[in-house]
Amino acid sequence: MSTRHILLGLLASGPSHGYDLKRRHDARFPQARPLAYGQVYTTLQRLVRDGLAEVGGTDSDGGPERTVYRVTDDGARELSQWAGEIAPPAPFVTNEIFAKVVVSILSDGDPAGYLRAQRAAHMERMRELTAVKTAGDADLATVLSADFALNHLDADLRWMTTTAARLTTLTAEVDTA
Repeated sequence: MSTRHILLGLLASGPSHGYDLKRRHDARFPQARPLAYGQVYTTLQRLVRDGLAEVGGTDSDGGPERTVYRVTDDGARELSQWAGEIAPPAPFVTNEIFAKVVVSILSDGDPAGYLRAQRAAHMERMRELTAVKTAGDADLATVLSADFALNHLDADLRWMTTTAARLTTLTAEVDTA
């Protein structure tokens, strides 16, 4: 995920200060890791440095003075270009579950036991996400985020099922190598 472009996208809806951008990010991307305030302000400084955002003044709203940022025309163009680019599918498998199963097979561990435990953890997370998604107060961002996570967890579960069924063959291949 590109924090730079996410913040530009949030600024595209109107000028804002860092605190509000962080709050809106966390609300719009509920299943993502929350942004740290330091990351927001560092990214905003880089956006200003690169001419993609500018300081639009200050706002106090009865509290401490806050710098207000707004997207520039160059920032809007970059955001539009980034949003339209196709994200390439990952060329390599870089999944921790896959790595742990392979290492478990190679080290004469218990890959079947690991897969059972991992499956249980995935199922619990799926139940949690389903509850969040079906809550009466779930907004669209929460539902979309939960659906995305659920589909990825489902793909992992299908892989685990296939791999568990192949463990005898996979273990035999390692033993004869």
